Amino acid sequence: MGLFDKIFKRPARPDQRPQGFFQTFTAYTPLFTSWGGCIYESEMVRAAIHARATHISKLAMQVSGAAKPKLQTRLRAGPNEFQTWGQFNYRLSTILDVQNTAFIVPIFDELDQVVGIYPLLPSLCEVLQYGGEPWLRYTFSSGQKAAVELRCCGVLTKFQYQDDFFGSSNRALNPTMDLITLQNQAIGEAVKNSATFRFMAKVNNFAKNEDLAKERRRFNDANLRGEGGLLLFPNTYTDVKQITAQPYTLDAGQMQQIKARVNDYFGVNDDILQNKAYGDAWSAFYEGAIEPYAIQLSDVLTKMLFTQRERAAGAQIMATANRLQYMTNKEKLEVSSQMADRGIFNRDTIREIWNLPPLPDGQGQAYTIRGEYWLLHDDGTATRKGDDLTDGT
Repeated sequence: MGLFDKIFKRPARPDQRPQGFFQTFTAYTPLFTSWGGCIYESEMVRAAIHARATHISKLAMQVSGAAKPKLQTRLRAGPNEFQTWGQFNYRLSTILDVQNTAFIVPIFDELDQVVGIYPLLPSLCEVLQYGGEPWLRYTFSSGQKAAVELRCCGVLTKFQYQDDFFGSSNRALNPTMDLITLQNQAIGEAVKNSATFRFMAKVNNFAKNEDLAKERRRFNDANLRGEGGLLLFPNTYTDVKQITAQPYTLDAGQMQQIKARVNDYFGVNDDILQNKAYGDAWSAFYEGAIEPYAIQLSDVLTKMLFTQRERAAGAQIMATANRLQYMTNKEKLEVSSQMADRGIFNRDTIREIWNLPPLPDGQGQAYTIRGEYWLLHDDGTATRKGDDLTDGT
């Protein structure tokens, strides 16, 4: 049994003939095809995608609510039996950046109950109508096909404009990718040409083409087939000049512009790529690149796995990150002391900021409030921690 059978192991329906494409507002055929542009093969593009995916893989998945307790227990351990949440988010983010559309399918057990989720990379996906309901039919590069109800699947998109279901391709990046390819070729040619020597000269006293050909062969045999040495030109050669190739390559400023285009397209910068961002710089990257992914993933998974009634009762999945870990040590100390004194953070929360494990036996769940802080109640009374004093003023 392969991975395909592990994920799509629901029994096939007796009549799975679709009733045409699902009707959309835009009149575009609801069809996704894997884009042929190999942007992931570019070192510069892969570095940008990897930087985003690496930080996204650190998101913590929190399941809350009372619905589907068995499923919640499974999801807290991981999305499926093959991946951790870090691996799941890394691959899903990579697929989304490369294809601008990422699919998540549920994994069913023998009783047709959801026991996990898995990110897909199909070569083709169609929205078809069957039994009055839209279905997603996936076709993989191996030729295998599988169909799942659209309401059971999750679809993440970027640059969604023309299609009602899927994002656009990355063809807008084609001019930049062409420049990167040409530049790499030019650098390679420059290295090759730097190891060769070419000369040109006039040959005198030769009137026949046959004589010129014989002289060319003689010169090659005498000078270019040995183990190195000097090139000897007899007096029949005049105006001997070396031919120097000067392949054109982009200067540093132009290369920086190309790099800035790629970084702008994927929402990263040099500090993020080189792991130099912290504090406000990393918070800005989080809000611009990671938080939109976390919000979309949380909404998609919540709607995918829980019914409307269960969501109304508080069932949800949230992707969160502890942004305070990326502050400087001075900022961490200030936040820790101020939030602890006011009873906002407990000890375990502060230890998490400093990348420390929680205290055993729930010791870190207690809150500490400094004695000079007072709690003002709605009725106008005020109490101080540890005292029985009240003040009605």
